[in-house]
Amino acid sequence: MKNLLPRAAMAVVSILLATSLLATSAPAQQPDPRIGRDPSKPAEVRLPNGKLQQDEILKADHEKSVKDAAQLIELSENLKKELEKDDSHVLSISSLKKTEEIEKIAKRIRARLKH
Repeated sequence: MKNLLPRAAMAVVSILLATSLLATSAPAQQPDPRIGRDPSKPAEVRLPNGKLQQDEILKADHEKSVKDAAQLIELSENLKKELEKDDSHVLSISSLKKTEEIEKIAKRIRARLKH
C-alpha cells in the first residue's frame, strides 16, 4: 500500500503536467464572429488602421460626389454663358457635348447616392 500511493500521486502529477503543456502549446481558439449574427447582414470588415471598410467607402464616395458636383456647376455655368452668347437659332456642338457631359456626371452622382 505504501508503494501504491506515491505511484498514484506521480500518475496524477504527470497527467496534470501533460494537460497543462497541451493547453499552453495549442493555439487559443477565437470565437467565430459569424455565430450569433444575422446572416442577412454582411460581416463588418475592418481595415488595417482599424476603421470600418464600409465607412471608408462611404467617405470616398461622398468626396467623389462633392468633386463631381463642383465639376457639374462649372460645366453648367459654362453652358449658360455659351447659350447666352449664341443666337437663338444656333445650336453649337460644344453646347451639345456639355449637356451630355452634365448628364453623365449627374447620373454618376445619382448612382453613388442610390448605392
